[in-house]
Amino acid sequence: METTTTMASTSNLLPNFQIRPAIFSGTGAASLLFSPPSSNSKKKLLFRRQQSINRSFLNLGSRSSGRLSITCGGVTEIGEAQFSDVVLKSDRPVLVEFVATWCGPCRLISPVIEWAAKEYEEHLLVVKIDHDSNPQLIGEYKVYGLPALIIFKNGKEIPESRREGAITKAKIKEYIDAFLESVSVP
Repeated sequence: METTTTMASTSNLLPNFQIRPAIFSGTGAASLLFSPPSSNSKKKLLFRRQQSINRSFLNLGSRSSGRLSITCGGVTEIGEAQFSDVVLKSDRPVLVEFVATWCGPCRLISPVIEWAAKEYEEHLLVVKIDHDSNPQLIGEYKVYGLPALIIFKNGKEIPESRREGAITKAKIKEYIDAFLESVSVP
């Protein structure tokens, strides 16, 4: 009998939590996200606005004109549409860096690649290609690891110019100097 009473009374031992919505004053996004449930119209408006922003951002890189390119610190980001004109038809050697936004080593070497673009701007063009947005190039050039570096000259990949993975500033200088010397670039 005593056991039954104890079991029945254990339900009273659990704390009674009440969840109340946080109330923020103001007109910013935080006040819309964390407003009381009575403001459903504000939440719906914020959700629609966020969906609109997401769609605009996702469509940015897939325009049919093929003229979207982003330059950051001497490195130009190109896509499949610009690859032929920028890389294959270039008068100078071109260092192509294949990267992805989710790739940690790609972000790690980004400052080194930007340094190389500025340091060798008279001898070498440096471009960046996003792995996820350009699957045809990834397949064509058999890019299996990221970041991947390939040097092109006269529309062709220089044999044995591939490097995959993170690389230090000293190693990239050694890498570029060796290939510029081998292809006789002044």
